[in-house]
Amino acid sequence: QVQLVESGGGLVQAGDSLRLSCAASRRTFRSYVMGWFRQAPGKERDFVAAITWSVGTRSYADSVKGRFTISRDVAKDTVYLQMNSLKPEDTAVYYCAAGPSLTTTQDTYDYWGQGTQVTVSS
Repeated sequence: QVQLVESGGGLVQAGDSLRLSCAASRRTFRSYVMGWFRQAPGKERDFVAAITWSVGTRSYADSVKGRFTISRDVAKDTVYLQMNSLKPEDTAVYYCAAGPSLTTTQDTYDYWGQGTQVTVSS
């Protein structure tokens, strides 16, 4: 069964850092694009970042550029989201997703993890 499992969320203070991980259960994900989305309470789920397995092409939302870095470890079938200089507005459930193309649209992603909570206090 295809599975994406996120980990690494938690409660931090503004200015702190966190690293989220997304482990893929099957190596077929290597032909996919891996993305991170987030959903704050009462809001839509928004694109955060994405990366291609093959050459590591990256895309970021404007709100996280310069603070967040997406990367992948091919040997471990794992994608990471390094989040620095966290702000209270980064508080959300963060989801890992896999899809066939590098887009910012959640409907184009076929597989989703269960989400991990990130809470940033001021």
